[in-house]
Amino acid sequence: MAAKKKHAHLNHKNIPVKAFENLEFLHSPEARTIRMLSELHEPLRRFRKMGVRDTVVFYGSARTPDPETAQKRYRELRKKVGAEKNPSRKLLQTLEYAKINLDMSQYYGDAMQLAYLLTKWSRSLSDGKRFIVCSGGGPGMMEAANRGAKKAGGPSIGLNIELPFEQIPNRYITPELNFEFHYFFMRKFWFAYLAKALVVFPGGFGTLDELFEILTLVQTKKIEKPLSIVIYGSEYWKEVINFDTMVRHHMVSPEDLSLFHFADTPESAFEYLKKQLTKNYL
Repeated sequence: MAAKKKHAHLNHKNIPVKAFENLEFLHSPEARTIRMLSELHEPLRRFRKMGVRDTVVFYGSARTPDPETAQKRYRELRKKVGAEKNPSRKLLQTLEYAKINLDMSQYYGDAMQLAYLLTKWSRSLSDGKRFIVCSGGGPGMMEAANRGAKKAGGPSIGLNIELPFEQIPNRYITPELNFEFHYFFMRKFWFAYLAKALVVFPGGFGTLDELFEILTLVQTKKIEKPLSIVIYGSEYWKEVINFDTMVRHHMVSPEDLSLFHFADTPESAFEYLKKQLTKNYL
């Protein structure tokens, strides 16, 4: 076994293998640029094969449960608390946590409905244009987006990422458009490159990172194409980020706040995106 590992460049007949068939080399630091290029060209090949040109990207938390699951969990815990004379502090905290999850689960439903409306509209377009829903491929808000697109009978994309903790692709992604990335920056490239619009639902560090990177690229005109950005859930986002304070301290210009649009219902977000996509791309 040791000899076989030591001479991984040789096949079972003791003949040197071609460099592109040498897995030990392909996983080595020296082949890093080849792996990067693979995450550029392999998705490109699949996107061309599937006719994907334009996407509407959905960002948001992987932690947000669907309403059915959240409601069931909350009811179970309420029943458990009610059955105990002196419920423990830990149990009460768990119930409180479940209530927050239940409240946040509305965004799952909204993302699913918005993806449904966009996909249904996209499929009705007569000129062959298709604005395909694209998510990060995981659970939570990502699952909601893919699920809504599937409900409308359309394809959707999942750009998953290999993480230390397992993030399994959700079951609603179109199989031919289900991707697994190693490099965050290559995944981000594919989010931005095909996007004609972006919807940002409540999320954490990852969602903030994705939102601000896109805003920076648009602000600095590294992204020159029209890109409609919807920040969904004004109550959440205005508590998390005080954009007006950034303007007041001259950290951004007042006109920078026009780079995005707030929405609080799937219908209003859809009407705004439909208007912008029609104006810019149809």
